[in-house]
Amino acid sequence: MSATFEIARLGAQGDGVADTETGQVFIPFALPGETVTAARIKDRADLIAVLSPSPQRVAPACRHFGVCGGCAIQHLEQRAYLDWKRQKVVNALHAARIEVAVGDIVPCAPHTRRRVTFSARRTEQGAVFGFHRALSGEIVDISECPISLPEIVAALPRLRVLAGMIGRPSQPFHLTVTATGSGLDIAAQDAGPPGEGKRRLLSEFAVAQGFARLAIDGEIIVEPRKPMVAFGDAAVILPPGAFLQATANSEQTMADIVLAHLARAKKVADLFAGCGSFALRLARKAEVHAVEGDAAALAALDRGMRMASGLKRVTVERRDLFRRPLTFKELNAFDGLVFDPPRAGAEDQAKQIARSDIPHVVAVSCNPGTLARDLQILVAGGYRVSGVTPIDQFLWSPHVEAVALLEKPRKRR
Repeated sequence: MSATFEIARLGAQGDGVADTETGQVFIPFALPGETVTAARIKDRADLIAVLSPSPQRVAPACRHFGVCGGCAIQHLEQRAYLDWKRQKVVNALHAARIEVAVGDIVPCAPHTRRRVTFSARRTEQGAVFGFHRALSGEIVDISECPISLPEIVAALPRLRVLAGMIGRPSQPFHLTVTATGSGLDIAAQDAGPPGEGKRRLLSEFAVAQGFARLAIDGEIIVEPRKPMVAFGDAAVILPPGAFLQATANSEQTMADIVLAHLARAKKVADLFAGCGSFALRLARKAEVHAVEGDAAALAALDRGMRMASGLKRVTVERRDLFRRPLTFKELNAFDGLVFDPPRAGAEDQAKQIARSDIPHVVAVSCNPGTLARDLQILVAGGYRVSGVTPIDQFLWSPHVEAVALLEKPRKRR
C-alpha cells in the first residue's frame, strides 16, 4: 500500500528514515527533508516518487544506480555525503562515551577502487555479471562501474565472457578482480572445479586476454605473471583472492598515519598483518613482529620482506588472534602496536592490549561500531584516544574506515 512520508534523516545504511505513528520506515534513495510516496512493507518501503526533492539531491554517477546494490548513496551531494559518513564515526564513539576530536574525513575519488568482487551466474543466454540487487539474490548485469579503476571497467566485457566459461549452470559464484602492477588478478569463489578440457580453455583465454593470473576456489589455473603490489618499497606477490585495501590512496593515507604515530617506536607489533601493508612500511625504521592467521598471506609477507632491501628485522607468526590473542606479557616486549582486524573487531585482543604498557597504539577498522567497542576496552585499561581520522575508502557505500591513535604512559621497569 502506498503512502506519503516525510524523510527526517539518513539511516546507517543510507536509507531515508521517516518517523510514523507505528515506528520508523526505511526508504532507499530518499533524502532528509524530502516528501515522498512509497509502497510500505512493514518497516521498509519502496520509493515511488519524490514529491519535493532535497536541494542536496544530485544526479547519480552510474546508470545502474537504484537497481544495482553495489552503491547506496550516489544521489547525495558530496559535502553532505562526507558529513554523513564522518558522523557515523562520531555517533559510534559518542555511544561508547569516548570523548575525542574526530578529524575531517579523507575523501575517496571515483575510478580508484582496485579490488572489486563481482557476482556471476551462467545462463543459456550467457553470463549475468555484476552486483546483487539490494536485499536480493538477483544479480544485476552491469556495463559500467564508476567506483572501479579504468582498467577493471575496460575489462568488463572480457570478464563477462570469462564468467560464462566458469562455474556450474545457474549456480551463482563470485569473481574477485584485483588490479596489480602485473595486470588483473582474477579469483573465482564457489565456482566448482573445472574439468581438464575447461581448464585448458580457461588457461588459453586468460593468457590471450593478458590477465596476470586466474584462480578458481584457491587453485591457480594459469599464472603468466606474478601479481605484484607495492607496500612502500617492498614488492609482494599476492596469494589468490588475498585481502587488499580497496584503494591504494586510502591504504597510503592509513599507512602515513600509522607511521607518524609509531615514528619513535623501535620494536613494533602488527596484528592482523595480512600481506604486510603496514609491517613492510614500518620495517624501514623499526623491528616488526607481524602476526596473521592466514598462512598464505603471512607467507606472501615473508617473501616480500626477503625480496626487499634496507628493512630492519621482520619476524612473522601464524596465529589465530580471535582464539589465541597475544597476551599482555607478550605485548610488553614492544613499544608500538598497530592492529587492523576484520569487521568483527578484536575484542579479546583489545583486552590484552589494555593490560599491556605499550605506549603507542594504532587501531584501524572498517566498522565504527566494533572500533568504538574496542577503544572503550582500551580506555578502561588506561589508554587515551588522542585522535580519530575517518577515511571514505568505500565510495558511495555505507561503509567507512577509521584510524584511531592511542597513548599510555609506560611504566618504569
